[in-house]
Amino acid sequence: MGIDQLLVIGFIAIFSTASGFLKLLKPSGAIAAFLTGFLVWAGFGLKGLILMGVFFLTSSLLSRYKSKVKEQLGEIHEKGSARDWAQVAANGGTAAFAGLANFIAPDSVWLLILAISLASANADTWASELGVLSKQQPISIKSFRRVPRGTSGAISGFGTAASAAGSLLIALTAFLLFGGGPGWVLFVFIFGLAGSLVDTLLGAYIQAEFKCVRCNVLTEKLTHCSMPTKKVSGFSRMNNDAVNFISCFTVAIMGMSLYSML
Repeated sequence: MGIDQLLVIGFIAIFSTASGFLKLLKPSGAIAAFLTGFLVWAGFGLKGLILMGVFFLTSSLLSRYKSKVKEQLGEIHEKGSARDWAQVAANGGTAAFAGLANFIAPDSVWLLILAISLASANADTWASELGVLSKQQPISIKSFRRVPRGTSGAISGFGTAASAAGSLLIALTAFLLFGGGPGWVLFVFIFGLAGSLVDTLLGAYIQAEFKCVRCNVLTEKLTHCSMPTKKVSGFSRMNNDAVNFISCFTVAIMGMSLYSML
């Protein structure tokens, strides 16, 4: 292994560790981020690492943006802004798989999977982090009623616009780094945005939702007010991390399949 490769590995390790110290990642998240970054670099080189970095940095910064306003979401969301290993795997697991696959059997299709999965993850993150700042409460796609900000399975105009911007950023960055042409950019953008919509559908219909037996607030948490919550919809094991991974992986595979047929 050359000195250049050791320097890159060292940089990934330092970046992951620093993210832990800055409370962007929990210790388990820092380890998962190192492994994800390593696999993406192994498969796609520095360009792949830069693309991954654009997603991580923008999503992390947005999670801290107006954090005081978002504190009330702690009653709804199961986890905070510091990401653990499951959250890293949910958003970067498909990208890591693409990196490993391209390292073993190089093929342009793995780059498409990388770009779409990160576009989907970025679209969903931007929608979540910026959509909750909308002046109007979102509308549940299940009941078509307005629900509290941060509720899974709900959409707003502002959140959808943020989702499109997040997907477009990754699509354009991938184009600048790897090339591909306007059609390739549009393809990644559309499937990235579709990933956010799939995430919303899964959040509405299969993600577990619980109710506090004491204060009756709807939440993703298993305990609230120091008491176990009661499941009111969805599947118990289907939390937000599972939904994020499934949506990213699904649209990436769908995009790969369609692109291969064109």
